[in-house]
Amino acid sequence: MRDTEIDADDLARMCKALAHPARIQLLRHLIDYGECYFGKLTDVLPLAPSTISQHVSILKEAGLIEGSSDVQRVCYCVNQERLRELKQAIGAL
Repeated sequence: MRDTEIDADDLARMCKALAHPARIQLLRHLIDYGECYFGKLTDVLPLAPSTISQHVSILKEAGLIEGSSDVQRVCYCVNQERLRELKQAIGAL
């Protein structure tokens, strides 16, 4: 038995979420930003808002990022615990 907190299906879901360059760029931007990002993600990547929304949804479903909104804006941030689990699981391969 491997000493990781996530199972193979969960690891595959996270890896699949990172299987597109745009999603990697979004995640890197949020990691580099370091706190909740309130800006427009269309300023990060030259993609249509609907395309970015799809990429964000995939990252959120994998648990790698979190988003919360108030009346006028959305805050995106990296789920640091989930990212740590991913790194640990990949390191244990």
